[in-house]
Amino acid sequence: MDSTRALATEAVHAGRDDLARQGLHAPPIDLSTTYPSYDSRGEAARIDAFAATGAEPEGPPVYGRLGNPTVARFETALGRLEGTDSAVAFASGMAALTAVLLVRASMGLRHVVAVRPLYGCSDHLLTAGLLGSEVTWTDPAGVTDALRPDTGLVMVESPANPTLAEVDLRAMAHACGSVPLLADNTFATPVLQRPAEQGARLILHSATKYLGGHGDVMAGVVACDEELAAHLRQIRFATGAVLHPLAGYLLLRGLSTLPVRVRAASANAAELARRLTADPRVTRVHYPRIGGAMIAFEVAGDPHEVIANVDLITPAVSLGSVDTLIQHPASISHRIVDPADRRGAGVSDRLLRLSVGLEEVEDLWSDLNQALGQRPVRGAGLHRIAAPPRGATSHNSPAPADDYVPPTALRRSQLAPPHPTWP
Repeated sequence: MDSTRALATEAVHAGRDDLARQGLHAPPIDLSTTYPSYDSRGEAARIDAFAATGAEPEGPPVYGRLGNPTVARFETALGRLEGTDSAVAFASGMAALTAVLLVRASMGLRHVVAVRPLYGCSDHLLTAGLLGSEVTWTDPAGVTDALRPDTGLVMVESPANPTLAEVDLRAMAHACGSVPLLADNTFATPVLQRPAEQGARLILHSATKYLGGHGDVMAGVVACDEELAAHLRQIRFATGAVLHPLAGYLLLRGLSTLPVRVRAASANAAELARRLTADPRVTRVHYPRIGGAMIAFEVAGDPHEVIANVDLITPAVSLGSVDTLIQHPASISHRIVDPADRRGAGVSDRLLRLSVGLEEVEDLWSDLNQALGQRPVRGAGLHRIAAPPRGATSHNSPAPADDYVPPTALRRSQLAPPHPTWP
């Protein structure tokens, strides 16, 4: 990212810098699957160069599976927002993670060290060994001891899905030594944190979520250095896990409003977290230190009844859209994880995950309030924001029980603090 530009400016202009010189305002959508070439010798040389190095071919495009100009604009923009040399886009977030695992396995590095919780399908992909990988699960303090000569990757989500637990990414990167740290930054986005500046070498996004932001595109992307990007492009070409050009266009458009959307939704989320924390029908609230638009909370009653009774809020999987979504992780997003592992990672059967959107916060609270049902008798119990797992942090961690007083406010000034390099 240009250090003289604010994040909001880069979000609008990155990947579009050449448009005005071409007499264009909106980026074009290139839907071609193939491209004509009358220089077959030159084309053969460019394909050979890609096969050898994975570098993006110079000159005109060759074939849609090798690369697409519209998708390349999104990749350029996301790399600049995350502060990395490059970014490589895929058909989904899981396709992106699969490509990373295949790259490391192709180098004989099949062992992965991972910290729970992760997104349920990421957990399953690692645990089931579907790609021939082997995983060691550990807490953040145990990463160094878990490393082996064949460890190719350390993986973490911060804030984590769905408990929103946070880890110190800089300390994690130090603990990894020469092993690349992959940080899933889907929940935070580069608006709240840029893991590359804390030592992560790979930054994973389910771009379906906040980067797209409107629930109408499915994609994944890995921001990283050019050395790793070259290998990822070769895997993408070989497996065909390419991103459609229309999706690339929608993602580039989504990035232009990303800072505004994340900060507005975060303000709503902080207010809802404050009210949920003070509500006797809620036994625990998880909200991250860095803020954000995601809340997880545990209810005293039946969580399925809450899901069934929302009206304005949409009961659906996924997150990061302009509208508010709620789901029950133990039933859906993390159902595939072994129940003991799921509960051990803090994903209780009473946990609900709320992706807060851009609606008026009073309307959202009105819907949550009625969905939670009748309030219990005053004084029926004490509730608190959840303490994080060992090695992790969460926003407003509680004091010991005897001294605990529920927070009376989560100030909007605490949300989305500007990064030190952003003017």
